[in-house]
Amino acid sequence: MNWLGHKYVHINCYDKSVRFSTPEEEGDSRLSARQLRKLMQEVPMFSLMAPLSIETQAIIEELQVVCEFPEVFPDEIPDVPPEREVEFAIDLVPGTRPVSMTPHRMSASELSELHKQLEELLENKFVRPSVSPWGAPVLLVKKKDGSMRLCVDYRQLNKMKIKNKYPLPRTDDLMDQLVDARVFSKIDLRSGYH
Repeated sequence: MNWLGHKYVHINCYDKSVRFSTPEEEGDSRLSARQLRKLMQEVPMFSLMAPLSIETQAIIEELQVVCEFPEVFPDEIPDVPPEREVEFAIDLVPGTRPVSMTPHRMSASELSELHKQLEELLENKFVRPSVSPWGAPVLLVKKKDGSMRLCVDYRQLNKMKIKNKYPLPRTDDLMDQLVDARVFSKIDLRSGYH
């Protein structure tokens, strides 16, 4: 332990990282496996650290964050959200007429999967029946686990909307800002995009 303190070594078990720094340094320098191997050869005594794999599943009700903020994790999802001051709108090119595309062809198994997923979405009140003149076809995409994901093809609508004209933040800049963060709030996530 004296050597770790003398060399200003910080071991972060959560990140599974080892950080070597000096009091003068503001940043940190992380070691690659090759650098660690070389350092272990130079030091007469060292210890080997390896993460344990724990096979238990976390129960959501037992997580500290869930217990502290129960209003964020409701047991049931409420009905349609209340009316707000600002309603959602998509700005369209002037003179645009409603577009309704014909559905894509599907096999019998895909069609039954589509009906099953739509029934589940209706039951959970995530969607509702519509008589809108606008319509977009849906398709099913196979996931890695073999199940099907429902996707809506909005390409025709996207061609008719007025594009936003402000720059999006750079992904690498956003990731740099999140380096040491552990818990994210709604405010953090919202401010990352404005």
